[in-house]
Amino acid sequence: MATQALVSSSSLTSSIEATRQQLLGGRLVVKSSVGSSSFSRSRRSSSFVVRATATPPVKQEANRQLWFASKQSLSYLDGSLPGDFGFDPLGLSDPEGTGGFIEPNWLAYGEIINGRFAMLGAAGAIAPEIFGKLGLIPAETALPWFQTGVIPPAGTYSYWADPYTLFVFELALMGFAEHRRFQDWYNPGSMGKQYFLGLEKYLGGSPGNPAYPGGPLFNPLGLGKDEKSLNELKLKEVKNGRLAMLAILGYFIQGLVTGVGPFQNLLDHLADPVNNNVLTSLKFH
Repeated sequence: MATQALVSSSSLTSSIEATRQQLLGGRLVVKSSVGSSSFSRSRRSSSFVVRATATPPVKQEANRQLWFASKQSLSYLDGSLPGDFGFDPLGLSDPEGTGGFIEPNWLAYGEIINGRFAMLGAAGAIAPEIFGKLGLIPAETALPWFQTGVIPPAGTYSYWADPYTLFVFELALMGFAEHRRFQDWYNPGSMGKQYFLGLEKYLGGSPGNPAYPGGPLFNPLGLGKDEKSLNELKLKEVKNGRLAMLAILGYFIQGLVTGVGPFQNLLDHLADPVNNNVLTSLKFH
């Protein structure tokens, strides 16, 4: 790729030094070049340096870390969303190609909600195994997550009702909760005006951002009292939510391949890492 001549030797020196630091840092960095119309990409091993010619959006932070961002994604991902690192290879958040539920605000909202469900699910799936190993719960209840009835061929468990009754009951409860959540998304703050056994003040949602309702139920500790700390908590939440979604996917694959739960997989690996790892477990038979 052809290089572009710079104006002065001092600019060249500073540019080389900045590039060296970026490569050593091993992360993606965006730099704007005044008076330049080129868009170049340098690659050395697994490090990337992207130089965007366009002036960054007003909301974009000057030193924002980027993950495999492109010139197109940076035109609409301005850093205003928690966890926005410019990564959008499919262009799902591009406002020019939206339609139906493929809409940037809805996708960002959906990621937060699914991340919260994944964090609860990841902890709930592994907790019985851990508690069983510690002797805190009976062995008959310390089952791997896939043997609790969620996958009938893998095993069932005798709850207070049969599986069909439980499914309908859960469907009704989740349907009600999801319906109210969608109402709050469509008309923020409306749930606080709809009577619900006197609990509407706790389940009223937020007149601002429906993804962060706050209040005594959803923020009992009153975290994020100022904007800076609140933004830090939002970023931590979306990062942990993404990690939890990957963990759930890992639970599925581990269960199918090894036939045991994730905590037992960890114990087996720690006991014999040479013979119990991802390579030795991937046996096709």
